Amino acid sequence: MQAAVAGFALGFSMILAIGAQNAFVLRQGLMRAHVLPVCLICALSDAVLIAAGVAGFGVLTEALPGLEPAMRLFGAAFLAWYGALSLRSAWRGGAAMGEGKAALSLRGAVLTCLAFTWLNPHVYLDTVMLLGAISSQYAQPALFGLGAVTSSFVFFFLLGYGARALAPVFARPRAWQLLDLGMAVVMWTLATKLILGGMDSLVASFPLLERLFVV
Repeated sequence: MQAAVAGFALGFSMILAIGAQNAFVLRQGLMRAHVLPVCLICALSDAVLIAAGVAGFGVLTEALPGLEPAMRLFGAAFLAWYGALSLRSAWRGGAAMGEGKAALSLRGAVLTCLAFTWLNPHVYLDTVMLLGAISSQYAQPALFGLGAVTSSFVFFFLLGYGARALAPVFARPRAWQLLDLGMAVVMWTLATKLILGGMDSLVASFPLLERLFVV
C-alpha cells in the first residue's frame, strides 16, 4: 500500500499544474460536450504511458536521441495553432455558454484530446521517464504504477465533471472571453518553452550541430 499511495500522490501532484491538456478538459466540462470520452482518453493514455514507464520503456528515448526534440517541435506547432484558435474566439467574444459557443464534434474532440496528450513531450518525460524511474525504487513497482494510474482517473474525471459547478460563472460572455484568452496564453507559453527546449535538445543530440552552434 505504501508504494500505491506514493504513486497516487506523486501522479496527482504532477498533473495538477495548469497545462494544455487540463485546459482542454476544463473547457469540454464547461461546455458539457463529450466529457466522458475526453476524460477516458486522458486517463487511459496516462495509464498506457505509466505502464510503459514502469516496464522500462524509457530506454527508447535514450536509444533515439533525435526523438524527443522532434516531438517537442511537433507539439509546439500544434499548441501554437490551437492557441491562435483560442485567441480568435476571445477576440470575437459575444457568446455565453449555450448561446452560440460552438462545441467540437465527437470526432473533433477525440482527435484534439489525443493530440494534446500524445504530442506533448512533457507527458513522456513525466510518465514514462520520471514515474518509471521512481517506481524502480520500490519493491513492488507495479503497485506504484497502479497508484499513479488511479490518480489520473480521479483527477481528469473530477476536472471534467466538476467544471459544471462553474457553469453560472460562464453564463456571461466576458467569462468565456477571459477563458479563451487564458487558454491562448497557456498554449503559446508552452509552445515557446517546447521550441526553446527542443532546439537545445536537438543541438545536444547531434555532435555535428553541437560543434557548429556551441563555441
